[in-house]
Amino acid sequence: MSAAALVAVALSLVSAVAYAAAAVAQERLASKSDGAGLLRLLGSGAWWSAVGLNAGAALLHVVALKYGPLTLVQPLGALTLVAAVPMGARVAGRRVTATEWRGTALTLLGLGALLVTASGPAPHQVLSLTEALAVAGTTAALIGALSRPGTRPGLRHATASGFASGVASALTQTVTVAATDRSGQALSVEVVVVALLVAAFAVGGLLLSQTAYRGGLGAPLAVVTLSNPMAASVIGLALLGQGLQGGVWGILLALTGAGLASWGVVLLTRVTPPTPVLELDDDEHPVAAVLALDPTLIPRQKTEPGQLTSL
Repeated sequence: MSAAALVAVALSLVSAVAYAAAAVAQERLASKSDGAGLLRLLGSGAWWSAVGLNAGAALLHVVALKYGPLTLVQPLGALTLVAAVPMGARVAGRRVTATEWRGTALTLLGLGALLVTASGPAPHQVLSLTEALAVAGTTAALIGALSRPGTRPGLRHATASGFASGVASALTQTVTVAATDRSGQALSVEVVVVALLVAAFAVGGLLLSQTAYRGGLGAPLAVVTLSNPMAASVIGLALLGQGLQGGVWGILLALTGAGLASWGVVLLTRVTPPTPVLELDDDEHPVAAVLALDPTLIPRQKTEPGQLTSL
């Protein structure tokens, strides 16, 4: 594995942890404000803190895309779900189940296989403006179809969020490579237009994920985790010439790794352990809870007037 690929992997690991913390915080906030409108979210300091976590993770992701191809960086996004499992269990006041450990192990094993085949050189090819607009238009149409009213809105919104984030990553790599290419103009019209598309899809993916998490974290986050690298990898393989190493055997190893990682993610989504109900104050900060800034994450016992709570 090249030095650039190692840098991309390290940055992706830290980014995945930050994304996981943001996802758990978003789910807690969504469960406390079910049906809240956009204006109410914009007025919530906790929601903006979650946005800050997402922004920090996205910044690390952008730098990783400078050093590694989409086929390497995007599958590492599955580590977001792996990191979210112990975080969610910690916040819920429970232990990680055996099934969750098996799902985590399978996901990590599958990602290890993908790393072997996808650890190519630093990216150098970019999307043309026509290709970027075509990708954006196709993705916008898919998101519109998935966001229409109907059954299972959480999973459909999660799929749309994953597609939006994956396409945003692909477009981000184009902006990063083009802007840092000293042979051309850093802020050309093409770079500015694609950067605006990145912002639109990134914000859209964030809002769609917030809607998806209203029904819980597990299944929606897993769908986001799978659909995100799927969309980005298709763009990387089809339009950016980011192939896999090892020839036919490399392709077989990559397919095996993708299958194992998908199986692990599915196991993580099927876990519905009983969780104690925490009676939290309305002003408790979800992000602070996720980051363990509040050590008193235990169920609070209600007491009758005149009685003391037992220690």
